[in-house]
Amino acid sequence: MSDTFTPKSYDGEREITWCPGCGDYGIIAGVKQALAQLQLPPHQAFFVSGIGCGSKMPDYLKANGYLGLHGRTLPIAQGVKLANHDLKVIITVGDGDSFGIGAGHFVHALRRNSDLTMIVEDNKVYALTKGQYSPLSARGWISSTTPDGSIETEFNPLLMAITGGATFVARTFSGDPKHMAQTFAKAIQHKGFAFVDVLQVCVIYNSVNTTEWYRPRVYKLDDDATYNPRDYNAAIQKAYEWGDKIPIGVLYVDERPTYEDRVAALAQGALVKQPLAGYSQATWNEFRATMM
Repeated sequence: MSDTFTPKSYDGEREITWCPGCGDYGIIAGVKQALAQLQLPPHQAFFVSGIGCGSKMPDYLKANGYLGLHGRTLPIAQGVKLANHDLKVIITVGDGDSFGIGAGHFVHALRRNSDLTMIVEDNKVYALTKGQYSPLSARGWISSTTPDGSIETEFNPLLMAITGGATFVARTFSGDPKHMAQTFAKAIQHKGFAFVDVLQVCVIYNSVNTTEWYRPRVYKLDDDATYNPRDYNAAIQKAYEWGDKIPIGVLYVDERPTYEDRVAALAQGALVKQPLAGYSQATWNEFRATMM
């Protein structure tokens, strides 16, 4: 009899220390529900994160996890996927981590189309470091580093993801757990680079983009029978839409070979399962011991 996985199957052992009311609670619940929907065994999921409030997520999950450096989650995740492309590799990272110091890695991950799922916890502020403005903060945003308001134009991650080469681009909302879980499951199932922007509330440092602000504005693309996520131009238009109406759901889907499909060595199976040509098992064990 095979195991049946529920959201509790992915509960970690550490106490969660996010602020009460933080949108990350909804996001981690959505992640667990998505994994349960897919019946993905914990040992077949690998979470990679960086620095930030939401980047603590691997600590709170029963799954493989790696906490990387600020802005460096994507190259680490790509390395994990190349080493064992049988794993479902999922990146959980904040908007500052992703699009500040990590922006260069984001661009190249898009064009490579590695088979990864990138979940961005988008609270539009550097919350862990006390509320500085982030690349996704609106122009005019007042913070400790911009007391007169930010003079910069905010970055549009959905637009960059679509034009840069992602083959799955979606947005969801931390105030809608069911929609989050469904969106995450679709992203994880997708073969190729899947990008999900999560509109997330920060109850301490963002008093503008609250649950009450988002709820009357977000609308689901799934409710529009005329919308086709395979229409590139329509997806571009939706990526620009912000303000009184904010679309959530799958904006864009495409299929093309993944980066791993093009690596000849992986055709023989995952690298971790292949014999080490020219090296004995004893040599490998000795090397591995030095890394533990």
